[in-house]
Amino acid sequence: MNSASSLQAAIAAHRFGLGEASLAVAGSDPRGWLDAQIGPADAPRGDGLLNTAQALDHVAAEREKRREAKNPPPGMTAEQVLAGHYREVITADIRSRMLTAALTTRPFAERLQWFWSNHFTVSLAKGSTRGLVGAFERDAIRPNIAGSFESLLVASTTHPAMLRYLDNSQSAGPHSTIVARAARRAERLGEGPRITGLNENLAREVLELHTLGAEAARSGQYTQRDVTAFAAVLTGWRVALLDDDRSRLFDPLWHEPGSKTVLGKTYPAGPEALRQVLHDLAVHPATAHFIATKLARHFVADAPPPALVDRLASTYLKNSTQLAPVYRELIRSPEAWNAQPAKLKTPEEFVISSARVLGLDRRSIDRADAGGVFALGQRVQAAPSPAGWSDRADDWLGPDAVWKRVEWSTRVASRLGSSIDARVLAAQSLGPLLEPQTATQLERAADGPQALALLLMAPEFQRR
Repeated sequence: MNSASSLQAAIAAHRFGLGEASLAVAGSDPRGWLDAQIGPADAPRGDGLLNTAQALDHVAAEREKRREAKNPPPGMTAEQVLAGHYREVITADIRSRMLTAALTTRPFAERLQWFWSNHFTVSLAKGSTRGLVGAFERDAIRPNIAGSFESLLVASTTHPAMLRYLDNSQSAGPHSTIVARAARRAERLGEGPRITGLNENLAREVLELHTLGAEAARSGQYTQRDVTAFAAVLTGWRVALLDDDRSRLFDPLWHEPGSKTVLGKTYPAGPEALRQVLHDLAVHPATAHFIATKLARHFVADAPPPALVDRLASTYLKNSTQLAPVYRELIRSPEAWNAQPAKLKTPEEFVISSARVLGLDRRSIDRADAGGVFALGQRVQAAPSPAGWSDRADDWLGPDAVWKRVEWSTRVASRLGSSIDARVLAAQSLGPLLEPQTATQLERAADGPQALALLLMAPEFQRR
C-alpha cells in the first residue's frame, strides 16, 4: 500500500468507520471499501431483543406492574418496581447496540445507523419510551438508512416509540369525536375533561429537527401556523395499548376533521394526509440543505464547507431523496479526505473505537463498555432532548470531560497495557495519521500501560 492509499485507508477507517486495529482492513481501495458497505445496517447482535410488536406487548404489561407498585415489596419503591419491569429489555438493547458497533465488519453502515438514530432521536430519558428505543432503532432506522429519506422519515414518524416520545398519543383534534365525548362526560359528572386537545410536540420536531430545520423557520419558510396545522394532520396517530391489535396506529376518533393547510398546500382529513405531508417535506429544498449540512458536519467538520453542502443537497434532490447517492457523493468529495482530523469523537465513539482497535471480545464489551460511555458523560440511547447528542467538538471538550477520558484511558491501559504493544498498534491502526511527536512519546513511555494510555488520549485517536 503506497503512502497516498495508506492515508486514505486511515481516514476511511477512523472518520467514516469506527476504528480498526489494522488499516489493511480498508485495503488498497478505501473508497471502494466504503462504497461496498452502503446498504441496510447489519442485523443487530445480542440476545433478548424484542421487535416492535413484542416491545409494545411488554409496555402494555406495565399496567400489571403498576398495580404491584401500589403495594411494593418491603425495601422497594414504586419506581423501582416499574424500572425492574424494563431492566432486562433495556440492558439487552444497549448491549446489542454496543456489540454490533464493536464487532461489525461494515463500520461505515453502522456509523450511518448511529447518525440517523441520533437525527431521529427517541430517548430513554423520557419514561414513555422505556422498552421501545431498541425496537425503534432496529425496525425503523436500520432497514432504511440507504433507502430514501422519505421512507426513513415515514418509518420514524409513525413508529410507536416516536409517537409516545413526542406525546402524539395524547394529541386529539379540538373538534374530534374523543374530545366531544370527554366534554359531554365532564359536563355530566361536573369534572374537567382529561383530554385537553392538540399537542404540537411531534409536529414541531419533525419540522425543526427532522426535515426543514430551525433556520427555515427563522427565514420564514414555515410559521407557527404551519406547526399547528401539521399537528392537526398528526392527530389520531397514536399507540392504543389497551387494544388487542397494537399494530393499529391511527384512531379516527382522535383525528381532527376537515382539511388542513401546511406550507401553503391543503391536505384532506384522514390518515393518508400524513404520508402526503411527509413526502412534501422530504422533497423540500430546505430539507435537502438541512440533511446535507448535518451529514457534512458529522463526517467532515463542525463548520462544513458550503460547496460540499451544496453538492450533497443537489444530489439529494436530483435522486428523489435517495440516500445512497448522497453517501457516494460524500465519499467522492475531496473535502472529506482532508488529512487533518477535524471531528472529535463523542464518548460512545471513543469507547467503541477503543474496543475495535484493542480487539476486545464480546465478554469485555458486554461487561464494561456501556458503563464506560456513561462515565464519560453520554448515556447510551438516552439523549437529553429530541435534538439528540451534540455533534460539535466544543460540547465535549470541557476540562471535566477531558479528565474523564484520561481516567477511563488509564483504567483500560492498566488492565490491557502489559499484553498490547501500543507502539506497534499505533502504527498499524493510525498509519500516516500518527504524528512524529506522538510516536516519540509512545517510545519514551515508562511501560506498556503508560504507552497505551498515551495512545488512547493522543489527538490522532481522539479525533477522526
